Amino acid sequence: MPENTPHLTDELRESPFMRACRRQPAPYTPIWLMRQAGRYMPEYREVRSRMSFLELCKTPDLAAEVTVTAVERLGVDAAIIFADILLIIEPMGIELGFAGGDGPVIHNPVRSSADVDRLREVDDIASLNFVFEAIRKTRQALAPGLPLIGFCGAPFTLASYIIEGGGSKNYINTKRLMYNDSGAWHAMMALISRALTKYLNAQVDAGAQAVQLFDSWVGCLSPDDYREYVLPHTQSVISSVAPGVPVLHFGTGTAALLELMREAGGDVIGFDWRVRLDQAWERVGHDVAVMGNLDPVSLFANVEHVRAEAKKILDYAAGRPGHIFNLGHGILPETPVANVMALVERVHEG
Repeated sequence: MPENTPHLTDELRESPFMRACRRQPAPYTPIWLMRQAGRYMPEYREVRSRMSFLELCKTPDLAAEVTVTAVERLGVDAAIIFADILLIIEPMGIELGFAGGDGPVIHNPVRSSADVDRLREVDDIASLNFVFEAIRKTRQALAPGLPLIGFCGAPFTLASYIIEGGGSKNYINTKRLMYNDSGAWHAMMALISRALTKYLNAQVDAGAQAVQLFDSWVGCLSPDDYREYVLPHTQSVISSVAPGVPVLHFGTGTAALLELMREAGGDVIGFDWRVRLDQAWERVGHDVAVMGNLDPVSLFANVEHVRAEAKKILDYAAGRPGHIFNLGHGILPETPVANVMALVERVHEG
């Protein structure tokens, strides 16, 4: 990594997480967990009871507080800033809300080329200063050697939200636009990608040591569709992140897409729980770091099962430098905190 990477002290550079990103030996397997600051944690629920989800995202002091609290409670090896993947779409002219249960709702979904034409270019990222301020405050509050991860939704996942108006089972509207008007599709994906490049680099400037792309919905695509409609745009974002900053590239339902995700880029490829870690690592190549991949629902079993499943994944990694332990997706709201802590402890035991 270049010596002038922003906010990267020697202590941070040599942390187990950052060493694993570079596929260098670490004293133990580092672990962090997607959605580690979330509803399963009573401290988070207390803060959240005072405001809406979107208000919490836009209040830097509290976003920093829940980020740091989760790290300190769990003893994980990296923090991830508390935010939401959809915050970036508001400056594009998309009206975002969250319904009961915190489900996102797009009030003006994009369904046609005319709708795409109305999307705004994100020339100035300053409207998201609350995210960058939360990163600055979090960086100040974290232990000096604990890395902070910034993140965004990957282009396809953001596009599918914008088009569907929320989550979807079959992505009919998304694929209809993709297939019927590839020009509008690629124009929209390019616009999103340009915004994400600015957004991720601003997070790095604010104090993030690494960034992650969440491609939560890309598993609905065939490999051919991924290559034609997604890969160039994801590749564009990843290749434009500041040099020396590790990029984690994660998707769910991606067993058929792993080689293509590797081609799209990333220093660390994240796996969901539907693939075996050793086989998936073989497929993407041992010259890239990997992350994963415990089934989040495993954390609802007894502690003995949690520990056994963690050992299984560690055995699949076989001590090869470059494994970051994580879940195969985010922690679920009802997850017992004690089981999460037991998982972290077991991973650190090696």
